[in-house]
Amino acid sequence: MIATIAVLGAVSAALVLGAVLGLSGLLRDRTEGFLVAVAGGALIVSLMLELVQPSVETTSLGLTLIFLVTGALIFTAVDYWVDEVWGAENGSGMLVAVTLDGIPENVALGALLVSAGPMEAAALAGSILLSNLPEASAGARRMQDSGLSRGAAFGVWAAAAGLLAAAAILGNLLLDGVSEQVLAAVRSFAAGSVIAALATEIFPSAFRRSAHYSGIAVAIGLALAMMLHEAG
Repeated sequence: MIATIAVLGAVSAALVLGAVLGLSGLLRDRTEGFLVAVAGGALIVSLMLELVQPSVETTSLGLTLIFLVTGALIFTAVDYWVDEVWGAENGSGMLVAVTLDGIPENVALGALLVSAGPMEAAALAGSILLSNLPEASAGARRMQDSGLSRGAAFGVWAAAAGLLAAAAILGNLLLDGVSEQVLAAVRSFAAGSVIAALATEIFPSAFRRSAHYSGIAVAIGLALAMMLHEAG
């Protein structure tokens, strides 16, 4: 349990570190975009090999696809509401989007830590960490640019980190001991949510900031995740 909390804490702490980097101006747009693209590439591999494929093997392809599409539909609906109501220019919309994206990611990580090996969990954890850091950096900087004090902007992102860590730990505790079928459903639903986030938030954001370099970064992320998977 201590190791589980350490992994989940490190992933959520990336939001805090990202906010510090953004408020200090140390992480530039192009670097942020490149890191986001690396994370997106790694997430593709992690989702398919650590979440979707085991779900198919545990339940069936049909049930996995149903939960996968349901997760994508719900994320898309809520993400549409976030974009229309909050916007993303001042950083508030990005905060909501990162939190919305982070909840299924962290629940999936918590579920994965119930039964998966350390290298499988490391592949997904590393992908989420890389994604959290640059998004928090950009969001915190935009909040400061819109007039929010540095301390207030940091506090908001620190609170988001705590929320996501709690969601992951709670998911891990609640899913410990449940059937493999339930775990498969949770993993498939979470995977669908993150897949939708990749298409609507992560890859568009990466391309806006680093343009065609994002293609190279995605390939690097894919390669890194495959190496972690093979090592496991």
